[in-house]
Amino acid sequence: MNIPIVYEDDWLLVVNKPAGLLSVPTPKKESRTLTSILNQDAVVRGLKYSLHPCHRLDRDTSGLVIYAKGKSIEKKMTDAFRDRRVAKKYIAFVHGKLAHPEGSINLAIEGKNALTEYKVIEEKSNYSVVEVHPVTGRTNQIRIHFKSIQHPLVGEDKFVFRKDFALRFKRVCLEAKELQFRHPATGKDLKFSIDLTQDLKDFLSGHD
Repeated sequence: MNIPIVYEDDWLLVVNKPAGLLSVPTPKKESRTLTSILNQDAVVRGLKYSLHPCHRLDRDTSGLVIYAKGKSIEKKMTDAFRDRRVAKKYIAFVHGKLAHPEGSINLAIEGKNALTEYKVIEEKSNYSVVEVHPVTGRTNQIRIHFKSIQHPLVGEDKFVFRKDFALRFKRVCLEAKELQFRHPATGKDLKFSIDLTQDLKDFLSGHD
């Protein structure tokens, strides 16, 4: 599978994960994941290191994922995520029109504090395009938070019943669009941003 590489140096690899692909295996122990594909490619290329994911995206979520070349760099990057030193920006399509053009959702997930900030960047007839900044990084945070304010993501079928909504999509409309952080080895400030994937662009053009 062709995984687009956004950035690579001696310590880090940043890729654009396609929707429909797990980042790492679940308890079901799937053999084909983004991590396994990248490490198999590293073996083919004769590389001496293993790639370690520094964070994860849901199966249905597309976008930027950082991999570390070695455990020591992985620890530095996971520490940066834990300490909120990585700025994350997502684009989400949510059902309906939000009452406020920007705001925050502060709702604990599994007993842990969780905070999501958002800004509406475009309103359509029956959905909104929203820029999302998850301040914390709980599992399924964005999906749970927008469901909690009665504006679930278009394509959501894990936390709501898809049949309850006239507007549908083959996956959840969520993309990890931008990452900004300080390089764990060089100290250089890095910022990566990608265009929306084609399926989300097609959805926008086909649903006014």
